[in-house]
Amino acid sequence: MPSIPLTPLVNGLPSTVPFVGPEALERQRGVAFRARLGANENGFGPSPYVKRTIAEAASDVWKYCDPENHDLKQALARHHGVRPENIAVGEGIDALFGYAVRMFVEPGITVATSLGAYPTFNFHVAGYGGRLVTTPYVADREDPASLLDLAKREKARLIFFANPDNPMGSWWAQAQVEELIDNVPDGTVLILDEAYGEFAPLGTLPPLDLDNPKLLRFRTFSKAYGLAGARIGYVIGEAHLVKCFDKVRNHFGVNRMAQAAALAALADQPYLQDVIAKVGRARERLAAIARGEGLRPLPSATNFVTIDCGRDGAFAKSVLDALIERGIFVRMPGVQPLNRCIRVSVAPDDELDLFAEALHHVAPV
Repeated sequence: MPSIPLTPLVNGLPSTVPFVGPEALERQRGVAFRARLGANENGFGPSPYVKRTIAEAASDVWKYCDPENHDLKQALARHHGVRPENIAVGEGIDALFGYAVRMFVEPGITVATSLGAYPTFNFHVAGYGGRLVTTPYVADREDPASLLDLAKREKARLIFFANPDNPMGSWWAQAQVEELIDNVPDGTVLILDEAYGEFAPLGTLPPLDLDNPKLLRFRTFSKAYGLAGARIGYVIGEAHLVKCFDKVRNHFGVNRMAQAAALAALADQPYLQDVIAKVGRARERLAAIARGEGLRPLPSATNFVTIDCGRDGAFAKSVLDALIERGIFVRMPGVQPLNRCIRVSVAPDDELDLFAEALHHVAPV
């Protein structure tokens, strides 16, 4: 076979994906999962109003989307009390991370993150030739002080920090996040992932600062709004910085049905509050299930619960594999010491019943 003229950068990268999807595992196993609890999706789904809106929008799917995302940006601006020019919309938070990395990173540019933090961001850094440097979690949380020290020491162009955090479900209060923001070095931009922000306790998310050119805050419709499959997210920041997304984004990336669904989801805030309450109750039930089997659930401000299996990564992997064999899809962190845990998404009670039954058979005595 003749050689393919890839760039040296791409030629040197492994062909991989950050996450193995449940569909791939189902194909490998030849059987469907009974409970889908591994991808941090919102098992309660979008509101009935959103579903109707999607169905109505389907007849116009032959049309291209509005490449400016005008109506959605206007609605998001009203929702957050900001100007439309402070918002950029993209096809999911992962795509927006990719655009942000493209804006700031070229071969050799340093990016600081936590060891074990969201791997898709790291995937983009590698794809643009960035140099990734890491600092460990402290007490199962990303550590802002360590990240700042690392960024200053390594002269990082970007800092990645998630609050609340995936994969551990942990969070920092507003004061600590503001201290991190205030101390970002000149020449550095903080990528603040707030995908799980709607689930966080009051006093977690700092007020929006639209004049800070060293901060970009990322939100999504995938979690609380139940639109993971629609692939739609947005970023909030200083207007000049946000405008730069127009230089690199896929202008037709957000399809018409996703735009319509997001508009409808924003308009149905009572349903959002109902889902947040359901997620809180499901977290409590997951924690009780774990404790009932002698395992330790970690505190969570997300739509999942990370469960400490009490030993090492190999043991946690055995628990995960046994659950998968029983038709329960869950995931686990990939880096020590976080990989002593499994991570289980919330869901309606019937799926949690299945998880409880399966865990009872595979958990340690």
